[in-house]
Amino acid sequence: MRRLRIAAISYLNTAPLMWDFEHGHAGREFDISYTLPSACARALQAGTADIGIIPAAAYAQVPGLLVLPGVAIASRRPVRSILLVSKVPVEKIRTVALDTSSMTSAALIKVLFEKWLGGGRTFTPMSPNIDEMLAAHDAGLVIGDPALRIDRSRYLTLDLAEEWIRDTGKPFVFAFWAVRSDALREAAPAQDLAAVFQQSRDHGLEPRSLDHIAREWAPRLGIGEAEVRSYLTENIYYQLDVSCLEGLQLFYRYAAEIGALPAAPQMHFLGAASAAIV
Repeated sequence: MRRLRIAAISYLNTAPLMWDFEHGHAGREFDISYTLPSACARALQAGTADIGIIPAAAYAQVPGLLVLPGVAIASRRPVRSILLVSKVPVEKIRTVALDTSSMTSAALIKVLFEKWLGGGRTFTPMSPNIDEMLAAHDAGLVIGDPALRIDRSRYLTLDLAEEWIRDTGKPFVFAFWAVRSDALREAAPAQDLAAVFQQSRDHGLEPRSLDHIAREWAPRLGIGEAEVRSYLTENIYYQLDVSCLEGLQLFYRYAAEIGALPAAPQMHFLGAASAAIV
C-alpha cells in the first residue's frame, strides 16, 4: 500500500474542495501537488498522479478513469471565471485565442459558436495574457483566477456558463474528481475515497471555512472578501447531481458532434453503478 498522489488545481474555486487536505487529517494521507486544469489531466494520463480534479473534457480523452461521485466544479448561473473577452461584438468575432490552461472551456466555446453564435471562427491556443491575446485576435478565452481579475468595464465579455444555461436549460460541469482505476490496487483497502472528498467539500463550504478562504484569497486576487464568498457560494456549484450529469451528457454529445472532443466513453463512478454518456 502507498499514499495516493492528488493533482489539484491552483485556482480559488478549488479551495473549498481541498479544505480537509490543507486543514485536516486527510492531508497526511495523500501526496498533493497543485497545477493547472489541463496539467491535471496530463498527470493522470502519464501516471504521475492517481487522483485529479480533471476538466470534464479530459474524461473523453484519458482512458481508465473512475469518477468520484457527488463532487464537481459546476455552475447553474453565470460563473464569472470562464469568460470570452472581446474587442468587437460577438457577431464580428473571427479569431479567438484560447487559454492553454483550459480543455473543457475551449471545447465549450467551440460548441457555443457552432450551435448558437455562428460557426467559421479560428481558434488559437495562447497563454492567458489578455493584452497579448487581443493584440493578435478579436477575442480571448480566459479561465479561472485570471478571468476573475478581468476589468469587465474595459471589454465586451461573454460568460460561457451563462450562455450554455440560456441555450440548453442545463447546468454546466467544468471539472470533477477522477481516479485512475489502476491506482486503486495500491490504495489502502479501508479508504473510502468518495467519502473523503465529499466531506472535504462539505467542510470547506462551512461559513467559518469560507471566511478563512476569503481572507486568504482576496488579497491574492485583488478583489474583496465579499466577492470571494459570493463567487464560491453563488457562482460555483459543487454538487455532481442528476441535473449536472444531464448537462454533462449534453455537452459531451454536442462536443463530439462538432469534432471538439472524441466521443465520451461510458462513465463509471467509483463504488457505484455506471451511467452511460451517449
